[in-house]
Amino acid sequence: MGEVEVIHLWSTPRSLSTSLMYSFAQRDDMEVLDEPLYANFLRVTGYDRPYREELLSKMEPDGNKVIKEIIFAPGEKKFRFCKHIAKQKVPGLASDLMKKGRHFILIRNPLDILPSYDKVIPASFSELGFSELVSIYNELKELGRLPPIIDAAELQKNPEATLRGLCEELGIPFQHKMLKWEAGPKAIDGVWAPWWYKTVHRSTAFEAPRKYPLVYLPVPANEKLLAWVGDEILPRDSAKVSVFDSVVQGGDSVWEGLRVYRGKIFKLDEHLDRLFDSSKALAFQNVPSREEVKDAIFRTLIRNGMFDNAHIRLSLTRGKKVTSGMSPQFNLYGCTLIVLAEWKPPVYDNSSGITLVTATTRRNSPNNLDSKIHHNNLLNNILAKIEGNNANAGDAIMLDKDGFVSETNATNIFLVKKGNVLTPHADYCLPGITRATVMDLVVKEKLILEERRISLSEFHTADEVWTTGTMGELTPVVKIDGRVIGDGQVGPVTRMLQNAYKKLTEESGVPIPTYTTK
Repeated sequence: MGEVEVIHLWSTPRSLSTSLMYSFAQRDDMEVLDEPLYANFLRVTGYDRPYREELLSKMEPDGNKVIKEIIFAPGEKKFRFCKHIAKQKVPGLASDLMKKGRHFILIRNPLDILPSYDKVIPASFSELGFSELVSIYNELKELGRLPPIIDAAELQKNPEATLRGLCEELGIPFQHKMLKWEAGPKAIDGVWAPWWYKTVHRSTAFEAPRKYPLVYLPVPANEKLLAWVGDEILPRDSAKVSVFDSVVQGGDSVWEGLRVYRGKIFKLDEHLDRLFDSSKALAFQNVPSREEVKDAIFRTLIRNGMFDNAHIRLSLTRGKKVTSGMSPQFNLYGCTLIVLAEWKPPVYDNSSGITLVTATTRRNSPNNLDSKIHHNNLLNNILAKIEGNNANAGDAIMLDKDGFVSETNATNIFLVKKGNVLTPHADYCLPGITRATVMDLVVKEKLILEERRISLSEFHTADEVWTTGTMGELTPVVKIDGRVIGDGQVGPVTRMLQNAYKKLTEESGVPIPTYTTK
């Protein structure tokens, strides 16, 4: 055992600091410590972590004891690499921490840090510790020990050149073995590794920066979902259809959206009625039976454990073709059934309401393609949705060929004027099941319901407006084309019907058969 020269790395979280620790651990002259001051940080600040108790029981919580007896303790190798997170340098730590050893700083673009950090702990200015990193730089500068600074993006882009330059500035020889390590957990990992090191454990080297940022799922639990495709249940990443499937070749498919509430599927039979009507209208052949479709739905929900707050995208394609082309004569294998169940709360703000704009894209006429066929070819709607997105609106209103309101790109639409409820005829739009449900509720609440052609200005001047759909349920609209609807708040009729709809979803639906526990 002899005196060890300590190399201190200071960084914010999610900055490739663990990859650097693994890199330095490959050297034959280096031992490493993973955030040795973490327990002291939790003790002093009181911050909560999923692993707080385990960490405090396994690591020394006295920061000054860590500095004296662990960081600067004698060792068997020439160097000791200490990975530090800047915010863990809390007041009261011995000055030796900064005065001794060789220091360098790792920086990373905050936009690359925030998404992954927020998956474990909500990100905040204090949690990320950028100000502490600047303070560390200034303190080292005042001590006359200006630290080398490396950028994570440069490290990813050209790891060998960056590491060679860093080693030169630290006064240590570069070793080529710093460029590779084995995948998987390491003995040097801190107890927090299962929460934070999932990605780095899959790595074996510094990876090139992504041209586009990682996309994180809106609901992380859906990462491991199982989907029904054809006649089997498959993991998310394996749930695929053939390139010869009709939905790929021409959007030749029909679909339904269903919701699951408290162990029951709401309006299941009504949705299946429409699915089979749509498939008949498109002359599908070899269609699975109603019981086969139900069985696939139930099996998918049960295998995923989805019994509440879930949404099902049910699709039935014309099936796989023997060769590419438009003609249904090439479909010799029968239909392809897809059951995609996801954890998915209502997709709109049903508490405060949304804004709408009017799209220039007109709703399909039955002269061209009848919207009563619930088909997958949604380009007409998607073009309108693009207009809504460009206007930063929740959705876009679509007019019919004569300029009357039809629906939005995704939902049916209602208005209230002087206590009367109005909704457009379903001539150009899909007569939605949620629409029909809300129309029944309007009648039950003894309100006057009128179904007729409605002009856009009538929506602009309405007292209340809402949209309906399985994905979003009953959603208030507070502004259309810059015009405030009513007083800009969710109206009393809207709120009453929301409550009635909620009660109905709690009381009705087709139960999901499950095994009973003895």
